[in-house]
Amino acid sequence: MSARGKGRPLRRLVVLRHAKSAWPAGVADHERPLAPRGRRDASAAGRALAEADWLPDLALCSTARRARQTWDLASAQWGTPPPVRFDRRLYAADVPALLTAVRETPPEVGTLLLIGHNPGLEELVLDLAGDGLDDTLDRLRAKFPTSAVAVLAWHGAGWRAIAPGATLLTDLTVPRGAKH
Repeated sequence: MSARGKGRPLRRLVVLRHAKSAWPAGVADHERPLAPRGRRDASAAGRALAEADWLPDLALCSTARRARQTWDLASAQWGTPPPVRFDRRLYAADVPALLTAVRETPPEVGTLLLIGHNPGLEELVLDLAGDGLDDTLDRLRAKFPTSAVAVLAWHGAGWRAIAPGATLLTDLTVPRGAKH
């Protein structure tokens, strides 16, 4: 990456799958809330992002209730949360829709957080990752569970240029909150 990225800034796309949701009877899928475990895990994801220095300059979040709650609980772990854009296109989005949203990101954003749903997020990360550090790609192919965080790094002048196979999957973690 370093030779190809010469002179272009390092960018990070941090992909967060929403935390564990509840399945209350009679509630539409878009309105399903987080389960108690999901509330703990979303907070843990926020702490993990802060501890790893993966705090975003901007967040793009699905409008689904469980994704919005994941954002609220994760970003509450930071001193000053960045701006967030809630985008209905991210709800149940496929890779082309997710890429469109990512490519609309202003070029001054160095780290972008994307909060959404599977299978789209997992497929996006696999599509964008040309390679992975250690066993990150193998672990991602095995499972991208709720609250999982994937970090893709690449060098580029702007987000419009992000392309399949052009990023490096540098990290994959699944933060879990402790029961009290």
